[in-house]
This record gives sequence, structure tokens and C-alpha cells, in this order.
Amino acid sequence: MSKIALVDDDRNILTSVSMTLEAEGFEVETYNDGQSAFDAFSKRLPDMAVLDIKMPRMDGMDLLQRLRQRSSIPVIFLTSKDDEIDEVLGLRMGADDYVKKPFSQRLLVERIRALLRRQQVLSGEAPDPEGEHKVMVRGHLTMDPLRHAVTWKGKDVSLTVTEFLLLQALAQRPGFVKSRDQLMDVAYDDQVYVDDRTIDSHIKRLRKKMRAVDENFSAIETLYGIGYRYNEE
Repeated sequence: MSKIALVDDDRNILTSVSMTLEAEGFEVETYNDGQSAFDAFSKRLPDMAVLDIKMPRMDGMDLLQRLRQRSSIPVIFLTSKDDEIDEVLGLRMGADDYVKKPFSQRLLVERIRALLRRQQVLSGEAPDPEGEHKVMVRGHLTMDPLRHAVTWKGKDVSLTVTEFLLLQALAQRPGFVKSRDQLMDVAYDDQVYVDDRTIDSHIKRLRKKMRAVDENFSAIETLYGIGYRYNEE
């Protein structure tokens, strides 16, 4: 049973999310501020942490920074902020993914499961028989699933889990078109409903991050009404 630490100053979120996670078979510890969570982590680390950014006594960014000094456990940020600077900063500091408020609890559960699976393969606790976690090189692109690392022309790119999965799915077969439905299946469990615009938004943010390191990035092509294709450069 994986132990999840849920840290948020909103008691309604603590109650509802912890009930959902416990129903899914997780052990959950809740904290309503960063300092109390950090004190508990100093005694016993959870298997994963879900952190709000804006909290009293110690915010999520500070808690993540201190946590990364001693552990590489997966971390998901919950945030109601729309400022992408916070997202990029958090990912650079070592967060693994973001879920924006208001959020689907089913989506959060799937992101938690995806990160825990990755962590188990990385630690050797789970096999990787099909080589899904081998380093992939496609032209200027290098992706290391185990370390959740992406480089383009040798420059690091910080991606969320969802963005990583979408880019990986497209780059695995350069030149082949992936429909939005296929990309939804890659990024989300079939029990999670998302519409086409959600995939489009992820692709838009993915392109923006790639163009931040290379303004001429054009490897992801849109085929209007069909889907997306990765063209190896």
C-alpha cells in the first residue's frame, strides 16, 4: 500500500481527496500547512507527495526545495494559479507534474498511479519487459523516461508527466499521425473524460516549452481535423 502525503490548507480538498485516495487503496496522511508536513517528512517519508503551492507557514515551493535536498519521491503540485512562471519554476525545482484547480479527482488518481509506476521501475521494484523506459533519441530530441528527462539540441526541457507522455507517443513513430483520441488514451485512463480541447491545450504548452529552448522548433505538426504528427528533424 503506497503512502500518499496530501498537503493543502483547504480542508474540503483534504477531506474529499483523501477519501478518494483511500477508496483507491492508498494510505493517506493529510497536512494543512507546509511546516507540519516537513516536520513529519523528517521522521518518515511518504511514497509520494501532493502539494498545494500557496499555504501558510511554509508554501509548496519552499517545501519542495527542502524535500529535494534529501529525497527524489514523486511530487505533484495542486495549484489554482494561472501563472505559468510558477509551473516552470516548480518543474525546474523538481516537481513531477501539475494538476490545476478545480480538478478531476479521477485525473489526479491516474497521475499518481503513473508516477508511482515510473518510480517502481526506476527503483527496480517493477520490471520493464518491453523496454518502455529505454532512452529514446529522435533527431535533436532525447527522452529518458526513467529520469523524466527531455533534451532538445542538448538543452533541458521541463515537462509535466502529461506533456512527456504526449511527446513520447508522437516521437515513437515519426511521420505517423496520432489522432486526438489516440493521444487521450496515452495521457489519460479510459475512465477519465477529457475533450479534444484538452489535448490541444497540452500540445500548445508543449510547443511553447520546446520553442523556449529553440525558437525554430517545428517538429510537432498539426493536421487539422485529424490530429498531430512528429517530424524528425
